[in-house]
Amino acid sequence: MDGSFPIPEIESGRADAAFREEVDAFLDAELTEELRAAGRETTGLKSPRWACDAWRKRLLARGWFAPSWPIEHGGADWSAAQRLYFENACAQRDAPIIMNSGVRTIGPLIIAEGSEDQKARYLPAILNGEHEWCQGFSEPQAGSDLSALSLRATRDGDDFILNGSKVWTSFAQYASHMFLLARCEEGSAGRDGLVFLLVEMNRPGIRVRPIDFISGETETNEVFFDNVRTPAADRIGDIGEGWRAAKALMAIARSNNTTTGLLRRALRAAKRGMTGLAPSQDLYNLAMKVDTFEALEARVASGEMPVGSAASSSVLKVIATELHQAITQAGLGLAPNSDFAQAKYLSTRAATIYSGTSEVHRNILAHAIGCP
Repeated sequence: MDGSFPIPEIESGRADAAFREEVDAFLDAELTEELRAAGRETTGLKSPRWACDAWRKRLLARGWFAPSWPIEHGGADWSAAQRLYFENACAQRDAPIIMNSGVRTIGPLIIAEGSEDQKARYLPAILNGEHEWCQGFSEPQAGSDLSALSLRATRDGDDFILNGSKVWTSFAQYASHMFLLARCEEGSAGRDGLVFLLVEMNRPGIRVRPIDFISGETETNEVFFDNVRTPAADRIGDIGEGWRAAKALMAIARSNNTTTGLLRRALRAAKRGMTGLAPSQDLYNLAMKVDTFEALEARVASGEMPVGSAASSSVLKVIATELHQAITQAGLGLAPNSDFAQAKYLSTRAATIYSGTSEVHRNILAHAIGCP
């Protein structure tokens, strides 16, 4: 057992043989040993920048950097079964983890709800690597309760002036742009009076301060806004209706921030710690759970869940992040003195917090099935 498993037969249709052969041939030809090593050694949410850039360029040249995007916007327009196969094939070969917020979250939102000008301005720049995006939601007093945010967006002519801060902002130190939620109506509270803005990170008054993890990595940051002027036109949705756009984006993010492929990578990493040890029953049980999750992920992607999209995203988020933690904990148990296993374990401790805590998502699920 090495953490790689065949795609289960899914009645709604699995990737056909010709597609699988095409993917396998491309990955075997384009993944150099240096790129595979970078993927194997990744302990956090993203591989080293050089590896991400190199792998993005190869995927983009093949037209596969944005698997779910429509073809007219530069995507591959793959089916759910095709995306699932590709994700697993990449995991099996230790491809670098890109976890690009532009492709995975803000890009799909712009495609769905952005203006034609925004699509022309942002989507090609996301694909070619010119724009790197980060998410500005959490604040010191607004984490899982995002509606408690207080970053102020004060209207001044055609602009908003931003004052306040964001925290736990992943990879803000590398980002060229941030999508954020800010309070734009004086005296508003909760989900009312918000605006969803697209902000350039090089604007005067923005300061980024990295947060050191216990693992030694610095994936997240504090971001401070001191009289930052940004165009009011650079937004998704109407002024005062930002919560609706944020809710749509969160559903996208929660459904893909921990995928089957990421879980299989963690299983492979744990398996490498078994050198000289007897087969692990714990890992075998976890592998079966990953297989089960894969079937669930395919069912959600095919729209076959008996609950709405928000609740379906919560199901995936809770199960995947808690399973991810269980896998890295098992890996640490197998190799307690391994620096890699320790870093991998520590990097997943926040998995059940980001994009909403497990407790918050269980409340969402309770409401979805009719609990008071």
